[in-house]
Formats: sequence, structure tokens, C-alpha cells
Amino acid sequence: MKLVLFGATGHVGHSILDEALARGHDVTAVVRDASRLKQRHDKLHVVVGTVEQPAVWLAYAKHADAVVASLSARRNGNSDTLPHAAQTLLEALNGSDLKRLLWVGGAGSLETAAGVKVIDDPHFPAAWKPEAQAQGRALDVFRASKADVDWTFISPAALIEDGERTGKYRVGGDQLLVDERGVSRITIADYAVALLDQLDRKDSLKKRIAVAY
Repeated sequence: MKLVLFGATGHVGHSILDEALARGHDVTAVVRDASRLKQRHDKLHVVVGTVEQPAVWLAYAKHADAVVASLSARRNGNSDTLPHAAQTLLEALNGSDLKRLLWVGGAGSLETAAGVKVIDDPHFPAAWKPEAQAQGRALDVFRASKADVDWTFISPAALIEDGERTGKYRVGGDQLLVDERGVSRITIADYAVALLDQLDRKDSLKKRIAVAY
């Protein structure tokens, strides 16, 4: 497949890039600073730009099978960039030949009980709240959209960290997934596996899913 990837220089985005290239996908990585992406590969093409510059990346998207967005508001400190990026992607892709959009979401908006979200926990780190709230607003943008785009918002476990690639994971919906010990976790490598597996499936279109062990 041919992919357009935003956020390839980030921690999660770089793992998605590695997994995509390992699967033989052609990847156009749209990055703000090409010098931060050290990887070289014959199936990797680097374009300097941002989500907010569709004129830069739409030409590549026209020949792609999917767009993958792994974005963060932490670098610029403006949490509004996430819901705005979601809206920009939906508007830019609406009416185009490219319909598939995978979004790296957050866990904060997942439910731990009816009407109770992960972010509502009093122990939820205050430093993470702006990003978690922004991801929640981005999810709202997707759910309210009437655009002809087959998006999937993919929330990770409460704890997503470095670790081995096992290729194993579970898929849920709006509820936080926990293991038999009550722990919600997944490695970044296995999150990348789960996300890219969605390209071969058509069961989670215009939905949020959760992935964890």
C-alpha cells in the first residue's frame, strides 16, 4: 500500500513508520523538519510540510491508499491544533479519491464506567490533561463530521510505552481495555501493528476503537 504519514518524527509515529516499511508499504512522510527524520529507505519519501498545508501533501495523497496522522500538541503547547488538524484532514480529503484516514488517538476519553472517563480519575496526571482533552475534542470533530471519509480513531491503552513487538493485542470500543490484573497497557510497537492491521479491515469505519493487551 501507499501511505501518507504525518508525525513520523514522533515516538509513536516513528514506530508506525518502521512497521509500515517492514510490511513493504510505500510511505510519504510529511514532516516539519526533514533533518529530524534520520531514516533512509527506498520506499520512504520525505516531504516538508504540515497538516495545515493541504496544497503540499494532497498531490501525494491522490496516489495513496490511506493517510495516517500521529500528531501531538506538546511541541507547540497549543492543544487546539489537534481538533483543528482533524477538521483540516476531513475537509481536505472530502470529495477526493482517498477515503481512508487513521488517527492516533488518546486514552483519556475512554470510559472506565458508564459516563466516567479515564481523564476523570483524580490521579490522572495534570500535565497530560491538555493533550487528553484536545484528543477528546478531535474525536468530537470526527463524530460530528459529514465528510465522505472512512476515518478510524485508534485509542491506545492507558499506558503506552517502549517494549517488544509481539504482534498480539485486543480490540475494543469506547471502554478502556484492561488485562486480568486490571492493568491497561500496550507497547508502542504493538500499537503500530494494531493500527496498520486496520488497513486490511473494514469493520471500524467512522468509529473509535481501543487497542491494548
